Amino acid sequence: MAQKPSIPKGTRDFGPQEMSRRNYIFNTIREVYSLYGFQQIETPAMENLSTLMGKYGEEGDKLLFKILNSGDFLRGIAPEDLGSATGHLAALLCEKGLRYDLTVPFARYVVQHREELALPFRRYQIQPVWRADRPQKGRYREFYQCDADVVGSDSLLCEVELMQIIDEVFRRFGIRVCIKINNRKILSGIAEMIGAADKIVDITVAIDKLDKIGLEAVNQELREDGISEEAIQKLQPIINLSGSNQEKIQTMREALAGIEVGQKGIDEVEYVLRTLSDSRSLSNSPLKGENSLPLREGWGGSGLLELDLTLARGLNYYTGCIFEVKALDVEIGSITGGGRYDNLTGIFGMPGLSGVGISFGADRIYDVLNQLDLYPEAVTTATQVLFVNFGEKETAYSLPIIASLRRQGIRCEIYPDASKMKKQMQYANQKGIPFVCMTGESEMAEGKVMLKNMTTGEQQLLAPEDISRFIAN
Repeated sequence: MAQKPSIPKGTRDFGPQEMSRRNYIFNTIREVYSLYGFQQIETPAMENLSTLMGKYGEEGDKLLFKILNSGDFLRGIAPEDLGSATGHLAALLCEKGLRYDLTVPFARYVVQHREELALPFRRYQIQPVWRADRPQKGRYREFYQCDADVVGSDSLLCEVELMQIIDEVFRRFGIRVCIKINNRKILSGIAEMIGAADKIVDITVAIDKLDKIGLEAVNQELREDGISEEAIQKLQPIINLSGSNQEKIQTMREALAGIEVGQKGIDEVEYVLRTLSDSRSLSNSPLKGENSLPLREGWGGSGLLELDLTLARGLNYYTGCIFEVKALDVEIGSITGGGRYDNLTGIFGMPGLSGVGISFGADRIYDVLNQLDLYPEAVTTATQVLFVNFGEKETAYSLPIIASLRRQGIRCEIYPDASKMKKQMQYANQKGIPFVCMTGESEMAEGKVMLKNMTTGEQQLLAPEDISRFIAN
């Protein structure tokens, strides 16, 4: 017996109902992006490895799917190369790789098309990405990202608008979230304060795993990275810092006194939080009339806003404010993330161009909406009316009616074969089609149709022009 076909681990098939739900997610995000003036682009699934390598840190490089060169990919490979390090051999065998995210390809796009772009450039992109990660709940090897970025502006108003986009998208979905914010400059200041400024990358990579592996494992990883016990102990009060956003800011101002980069990071976070608070005050929010920074409770339409000093966003290219979003009612990883990256396009020969962006994890949002059953009833592209096929004459009578209904936006189909009525009704039930239209000899003689409600079993003789009104009711 032939082996049953399968798909690679960490990938998924999506049937018609699932695709209707996924398109609801994409369309909702697309609508909000458009409200804020973002324009859509697309980039290829594969990029040159030279574009991707070295942009995500050592751990990110390991997770890149590399594509073997076409044809005789071993041509020119010496025997000693086959015994060399994996990275060296991969560089010889592979010139291309599947994109790991949408941000680095976007930076490449900006540099390649810089003469065509009006800066600041606001783009959004909804496409799949691939990571050679270990598959687990909420973590896939192929998944969609829904990115929005602004390049060509240093203004923190960009961060403010991206936070508003996050809030609006999750308000529309009905998902309660905690939106976390931090700043890489604050983390750099902390590294300087504990005497480990040269270890900032190791510190951020380790701290970013706090939710996954716990405090003790993070501390052990810091030790293995060569960070002194004294520095680790100095770090503990900051990792465990609690209180309102305002209290945390005050504490960090005192802790980072005299450390310029840290103070700059605090200023940036404070500006974003205060501007968000002011913007909510103008729109009848719970914070109306308050001039202080927003507290953790009750910000926005979707949930909480929290300054989280353990938020690090492991990717090396972030340089300023960073964001992450967690669902409050479902145990799953972050469902949105992003931040400011001042130096990314410099890697491609265009220094000095600042950018900031966010990325919605559509696949995790899909899982959250499924678990909480938050899809509107109208989220479907399924057939609304099935026309029964009684034969050639009846089909000829039905086709103009079907064409008219489709022009009115009614989704309808005719069964392709003149099969038994029972088979056609079973088809309608299997597909969940709510109405069936029958046009036999008596209906044709009267110039009418018989419409059956498949839920109630009720049948009604109607003029063709009344079908759409009857369905709408």
